[in-house]
Amino acid sequence: MKLMTIVQHNEQGILTLTLNRPQTLNAITTEMLQELAQALQEAQATTVRTIIIAGAGRGFCSGQDLKEFQGKQIAYSEHLQLYNQIIKRIRKLPKPVIAALHGSAVGAGLSLALACDIRLAASDATFSTGFSRIALVPDSGMSYLLPRLVGWSKAFELVATSSTLSAQEALQLGIVNQVFDSSVFQEQVQSYSTQFAQGPTRALGLFKQALQKSFHSNLDEALAFEATLQDQAASSPDHNEGIRAFMEKRPPTFTGE
Repeated sequence: MKLMTIVQHNEQGILTLTLNRPQTLNAITTEMLQELAQALQEAQATTVRTIIIAGAGRGFCSGQDLKEFQGKQIAYSEHLQLYNQIIKRIRKLPKPVIAALHGSAVGAGLSLALACDIRLAASDATFSTGFSRIALVPDSGMSYLLPRLVGWSKAFELVATSSTLSAQEALQLGIVNQVFDSSVFQEQVQSYSTQFAQGPTRALGLFKQALQKSFHSNLDEALAFEATLQDQAASSPDHNEGIRAFMEKRPPTFTGE
């Protein structure tokens, strides 16, 4: 029986997508990209309220599997269309996407993590851009996402040197949001993700839109877009529930609608 390169598990509104090529540190192949793109498309389902992207085995992802291209003439720009489709789907999904990072996240594997809304790291996690080691430029959104997290100069340094960062160094730079001890990492990821899975999913998706648009807007445009989104959020059942819970002095029970 052929093993899937992406393993899916959906429980209590949390869809976990696990990169499943542990023998290669989850190196990315065309097949994996196609399966991940399909899984992210299916994550639009209303039963999914939060997505976790994780890696099987000893690490998150070692980047593109270079063995896939041995002896082949390929156009990288064409191959990158598969990567770009995934990065855009993550950024456009109207719900939180969390990267659960343990072991190594390198090259396109780091790009995949950067595209997520939240990055949680185990204390043993390490990070490297990796591209300069094989004389390539950062791709899969890294040139866009990394400088927005760490600034232009630090992003250039990390790409030019391909130096390896520890989890704590990544935390200090703002590349990851939280670091948890490796011995309790899986439990902490589930607990953290549950907060989002039980949250006002529609409002979080609208907020995600607002943040992304803000990078390309002036203040007037951002204010106008906020007002448009607020009208949508205010018409949701979750907003009504939030108001009722506030008045009744109890925690809200959101449905994600």
